[in-house]
Amino acid sequence: MNEDKHVVIIGCGAGGGTAAQFARKTDRKAKITVFEKGKYPQYSKCGLPYVISGEIPEFEDLIEFSEEWFAKSKIGLFLNTVVDRIDVKEKLVIAKKQNETIETKYDSLIIATGATPFIPPIENIRENNRLVDGICVVRTIDDARKISSMIKKGGNATIIGAGLIGLEMADNLVKKGMNVTVIEALPSILLNTLDVDMSKIVCEEISKHIKIFTDYLATKIKNDNGKICKVVIKNNETDEEQSIFTDLLIISVGCRPDTSLAKTIGCKLNEKGYIVVNNKSETSVENVYAVGDCTEYIDFVTKKPTPIGLGSIAVRQAIAAGVNATGGKYEPPAGVLQTCTSDFFGLEIASVGPNISSINDSEIVTGKFNGSSLPEYFPGGKPITVKVFTNNSGKIISAQAVGCNAAQRINTFACAILAGMNVETLRKLETAYAPPVAPTLDAVTLACDMVSMKLNHRR
Repeated sequence: MNEDKHVVIIGCGAGGGTAAQFARKTDRKAKITVFEKGKYPQYSKCGLPYVISGEIPEFEDLIEFSEEWFAKSKIGLFLNTVVDRIDVKEKLVIAKKQNETIETKYDSLIIATGATPFIPPIENIRENNRLVDGICVVRTIDDARKISSMIKKGGNATIIGAGLIGLEMADNLVKKGMNVTVIEALPSILLNTLDVDMSKIVCEEISKHIKIFTDYLATKIKNDNGKICKVVIKNNETDEEQSIFTDLLIISVGCRPDTSLAKTIGCKLNEKGYIVVNNKSETSVENVYAVGDCTEYIDFVTKKPTPIGLGSIAVRQAIAAGVNATGGKYEPPAGVLQTCTSDFFGLEIASVGPNISSINDSEIVTGKFNGSSLPEYFPGGKPITVKVFTNNSGKIISAQAVGCNAAQRINTFACAILAGMNVETLRKLETAYAPPVAPTLDAVTLACDMVSMKLNHRR
């Protein structure tokens, strides 16, 4: 290995931090430098809602790799440092930390600049170019600390966006004793994760704990002495308006990639501004890699480009970037499965592969099974619904689950999709059985049975 080789990484989130770790594992002598604009080294953003509720005691508990760890690994870490410019011709990164300018040469550069929360165009959402007091996003530890400072038992909280993060926040605010309302502009919740029939199961369950308005748009903010007091919402079909009193408003409607640096050096971006990378995490610019929320990659099933919005995928990309940037060889699978899961109000949900809106539905066959996690005769069983998608030949392309052990069942489908498995094979899977643990035939195989019967009828 070459001790003169220098890898520079911009960003120390899950992508940048992991890239640094695997660069060091691959080359024990290379110089590695990480620039991070925030005040914390790599931490779990996914854990923020659970510190807000108190389930995780302290925000510092989310830090996965401390400053001491980076120092021990001989990785230069510059916190509170903003990269202003990259000179590709000279292979030079120019950064600023307070009043100090830092110029660093690189042999390989890894861009892990992530994304920033999208703020929808709601009337009066800003005052003096800042969000009105009481309006928050959930992206950083500082964001979460701000939310924590505004929580009051018996108070009213409103969340715009009924995706995974929005519903996780709703659950954790309820745990803190707040009355929560969720506003979703689309006709159903979780539409990026579940089909309408599956999201309906979730909506019916969580509506026991919170108020949910679907197909409603937040149009206006009203404040009292500079602090939010009402959100005006409008029904997308009828244009009917109503006001919701609120002490706290959380915006959770997705993010936009932070790719301004990549654009200035000529990295190829897609029409939505994401950096295009290959299976080695290489950009279109020589010796420049990119990972995480600022990038797009190919969907394993559809073969179409898709934005990277999951930490698990960012980590896989980062392994590739860190290894390849230091002279090793690593390639992740030829596409992302988009395997994801969450749990709110005691209900577990999970999915893998594209949902029905992303596929030509004339070419797919679906099967769904509703049942129990235990044999019907054994007490204590919990509901589980599994839905599986195949193409006309029976190849498994997607699956969704709601209920007990949803994530582990979806992990089984993820293995099947990666292996190119046919539903006829998976339906014959021998699964573990014991009355207090699992039924004779698992919901995974029974959902596959449903698809198999439909396929046979077609033939």
